[in-house]
Amino acid sequence: MIILPAIDIKDGHCVRLKQGMKEDETIYFKDPVAVARQFEADGAQYLHMVDLDGAFGGKPKNLDSIKSVVEALTIPVELGGGIRTEEIAQMYIDIGISRIIIGTQAIKDFHFIERLIAKYDEKVCVSIDARDGMVCTEGWTESSDMEALELANKLEKIGLSTLVYTDISKDGMMSGPNFAMLDVLSQNLQMDIIASGGIAMEDHLDRLDAMGLYGAITGKAIYEGAIHLKEYLSRHSGR
Repeated sequence: MIILPAIDIKDGHCVRLKQGMKEDETIYFKDPVAVARQFEADGAQYLHMVDLDGAFGGKPKNLDSIKSVVEALTIPVELGGGIRTEEIAQMYIDIGISRIIIGTQAIKDFHFIERLIAKYDEKVCVSIDARDGMVCTEGWTESSDMEALELANKLEKIGLSTLVYTDISKDGMMSGPNFAMLDVLSQNLQMDIIASGGIAMEDHLDRLDAMGLYGAITGKAIYEGAIHLKEYLSRHSGR
């Protein structure tokens, strides 16, 4: 399992939100590039980024910061937040984003995802962000009437290869991910699954690894010293 350290950008800064609420933010670092370089130096194989302003506003808001991070690294970068048109998707691919993450638009326009998969294949990932098993959209502010597993099955049938699953109630709370739902997804899907939300300690990572997941995203636990990225990756590099 790969560990994807997370950088969430809001107003150009590296922040974390509690349960996705934009009014409940903590600014950890002013310079996302410095954070990204440290993650790479610590041994990260992949970086996870979110344009929070883009997620809430529906269009890119931190392009310069994102581009600077991509240019500073040699490891691949995945990005989500506000990618709701094919033009925006193409723009991010053009600046070097290795995997674009689609959230809201996967619910609102299924044909949009089909077109992106046909064009970019494995460069496309969908983030299923759920509360009480139901998918949420618009930067987690709106609930839909679709169950997470139902959406995941539909996406797999059209060729999606990678899925991020976030339990919104767990995100930023350091209380552990939703292991039960992640296990349901893992048992019912063939695609790569990345766990996100609530990962607060190395035991959580070990448990997700034992479940056979492809990846795990963690941010706040690294920033606050609950997970020591370099040491953890060093211990697990031989697995």
